[in-house]
Amino acid sequence: MPQWEICSTPACKLNKFIEDHLLGDTALISEIITDIEFISDFLMDRCFNGAAHPVRASRVVMDGFYNEHTMLKGRAAVNLVVLFNNLTCFDEQLKRRGEFIEEIRKHLCQLQQEEQFREKFEVRSSEQPNSRSLSFKLSYPEFQQEVEFDVQPAYDALCEVREKVEVDCEMYNKLYAQLIRECNILKTEGKFSICFTDLQQNFLWKRPLELKNLILLVKHWYQLCEEKLRQPLPPQYALELLTVYAWECGAQDSSELYTAQCFRTVLELITKYQHLRVYWTLYYDVLHEAVNAYLYTQSRKDRPLILDPADPTWNVAGSNLQGWFRLAEEAKAWLKYPCFRHTDETFVGPWDVPPEKKGLVIL
Repeated sequence: MPQWEICSTPACKLNKFIEDHLLGDTALISEIITDIEFISDFLMDRCFNGAAHPVRASRVVMDGFYNEHTMLKGRAAVNLVVLFNNLTCFDEQLKRRGEFIEEIRKHLCQLQQEEQFREKFEVRSSEQPNSRSLSFKLSYPEFQQEVEFDVQPAYDALCEVREKVEVDCEMYNKLYAQLIRECNILKTEGKFSICFTDLQQNFLWKRPLELKNLILLVKHWYQLCEEKLRQPLPPQYALELLTVYAWECGAQDSSELYTAQCFRTVLELITKYQHLRVYWTLYYDVLHEAVNAYLYTQSRKDRPLILDPADPTWNVAGSNLQGWFRLAEEAKAWLKYPCFRHTDETFVGPWDVPPEKKGLVIL
């Protein structure tokens, strides 16, 4: 999609731009979900079936893909997390990752040979010998689109939590204390975030459609930057979380220009990347001694800091300062474009959102 289409769109018409150009095709999404459900059931039935050890694929979870408000039109990429139960710790995920990937690959190749799909199903070979994932592709000729699927195995750390009718803070505290302890010993911070895919989904899923549409707009902008710069950038997920943060701090009403205001606020936050400290405590408890101490340590680290709301060990902002600099330079240029102008040519103002969230922990 040409960059000029959004650049030249007046602020008051950004919502229409999202509706016309960014929302995913519901018919295609319906077919993809049906195929994913079939593949998920297949893997749960087949993985390690008959093996002497108790490890089994307990569930398959979609990450970053839900409906037309969370998938960019023409940009279908689906992450599938295959969760394995009966592991005793997070480290087992790393130690047995190769075994899990090979087991998944074996059954996906069998599924490819069985030709049970109307669409073309193709398992892709990894170019990296120690890859963390494997991939396959489904082609949808009716929609003239191919969909790439990235498959990762993970420890089903939330298995006990899901089984409880009522989940209390203590269950999360115990889980996060274990995660922090293992990450401190093994120096594996952020490597187990996919174990918390359920919580990441819940964090974004129960949001108003207006915010989901804004996330689509920011994702579209990010991908335009990727195409232009062709150099490593901060993770897209960091910008999605930054959009949620901007919305939570700044959205006061649903006026016609809130889309342009939030979009501008996100870009201005990107220009202040060296000061970013963004976090949430929806799942982890700052009153728990071990969790609190760890969050305090995290809060003292170099900026930018954007903690995954589901995994306190993962700084989603990463350490690619050059990538942030490139993105910030693009953001500065975009702030002068027509998409941030009123019809009288004056600029839409951003919300007053600080780059640093205050009061993370009490020690």
